[in-house]
Amino acid sequence: MKQLVSDKKTGGDLLLINKEQDFDRLFYSRDQENKYFTIAWNRGEKQTVTIDGVVHEFMPNTILPLMFNQSFYFERATDVVAWQFNREFYCIIDHDAEVSCVGFLFGMGEELFISLDEPAQYKLQLLFNIFIEELNTPDNIQNEMLLVLLKRLIIFITRLARSKYIPDPKLHDERLDVFRKFNLLVEAHFRTQHSVNYYAQLLNKSPKTLSNLFALYNQKTPIQVIQSRIIIEAKRLLYYTNKSTKQITYELGFEDAAYFCNFFKRHTSLSPLEFRNGKEIVSVGK
Repeated sequence: MKQLVSDKKTGGDLLLINKEQDFDRLFYSRDQENKYFTIAWNRGEKQTVTIDGVVHEFMPNTILPLMFNQSFYFERATDVVAWQFNREFYCIIDHDAEVSCVGFLFGMGEELFISLDEPAQYKLQLLFNIFIEELNTPDNIQNEMLLVLLKRLIIFITRLARSKYIPDPKLHDERLDVFRKFNLLVEAHFRTQHSVNYYAQLLNKSPKTLSNLFALYNQKTPIQVIQSRIIIEAKRLLYYTNKSTKQITYELGFEDAAYFCNFFKRHTSLSPLEFRNGKEIVSVGK
């Protein structure tokens, strides 16, 4: 079952997907025009989810936020409840002060698997039931009601994610905001800007300050975050498109194809051509 509410004036879409046999996204082909953020909830037994060619374990009663530019499919889609929305329906960037999820829940560069305890399952089930009720009540305030519910859903999941990934409440302050803004800036500029200094200047911080801050939240350094995002995009372009290595080189802000090939091989142990020809699916345990 797929329920869709659209705003013809803004182009905003909100979808609720439940017990769909075939639920997936292929961003670099058929789904590129529909830039939907996804919040997926596995209500069944343990299964796998394949994200950009990498297989992850998707445990029972776990939430998985996914960016609009990720391609994915589920082993058992019928066990998954998912909310999808585009920026036209609710722009999480413009309304970051409301939900504080940008650069953390969405756009951190790594998948977040957020487990639900029994109280959280109960609350999410109630929220799901209200979504169903509002989707089945078409009136002149339906979109407003659904927007409020979506905000509540995002805030609820962001709180759960913080308690798991940032358990120390002392770190829930402006330092987290800098961390989130860095991730957001990398997402916006990684194709043209590859140096930590560039992002540090935008944030009015020194590169050393950023490195110290990342040590609190992430095992990666700032430069590793930038390079990891470039590699993710390179793999997507090699995996899902027919663009040449030279085209990908320039698209990702490199001036020399040989340098890009060396960069890619240093981080993946494969040349771009070897990766494309192999297209090996990698399993990641969670």
